[in-house]
Amino acid sequence: MTNTTLYFTPAAAKSQNKFCSALSQMIAQVHDRPIVFLCIGSDRATGDCLGPIIGEQLSSVLSAGNRRNGSQKQKAAVYGSLRHTVHAGNLSDTLSSIYNRYSDPFIIAIDASLGVSEHIGFVTLGTGSLRPGIGVSRSLPAAGDIHITGIVNHSGSNNHLTLQTTKLLTVAELAGFITPGDPERITCPSFPPEPAEASPHRYTLNRRPPERHLQFG
Repeated sequence: MTNTTLYFTPAAAKSQNKFCSALSQMIAQVHDRPIVFLCIGSDRATGDCLGPIIGEQLSSVLSAGNRRNGSQKQKAAVYGSLRHTVHAGNLSDTLSSIYNRYSDPFIIAIDASLGVSEHIGFVTLGTGSLRPGIGVSRSLPAAGDIHITGIVNHSGSNNHLTLQTTKLLTVAELAGFITPGDPERITCPSFPPEPAEASPHRYTLNRRPPERHLQFG
């Protein structure tokens, strides 16, 4: 999978269709691996709650898809929600839990990001991992085989305050764009419905994916 980052403007016509198509193509290349959506963020700051909101929505969408199809089997696992946030304090433990439970998981990391003013409201989809916390000078583990970010605000000299004062509408619109109502648009139809048997090897920090040095909130 070639390293690339795509930018999507939610306001543009058919932009969500293009986003879902690009994501499905990435997932289709690894359809034999368990899919894990890792939704990172905290509900303590408006700008940082994008991940938990998406995690909450994804869980509902996937559960609704199962009920509609009469299936009890999960097409993908979701870590991180408003009820159970994945944040700076538990990210390492969450990654350990994922790697110990699933054999060779394909992790889709989702987080809020800060960028240039012209890109506020954009969504990025890229290959490789992201580094949560870089935008607020936190050193956290790299996460994800691919990543999705929503640019919630501009990056500046006081990013902590920026996240606190980010408009909720911006976050809500990004979450609605990233999480479509149909689970078939965000999961590969040939993905095995049940997680693979857990790896016999314990996850260690040395197994983290390569780092991407980007500005993330």
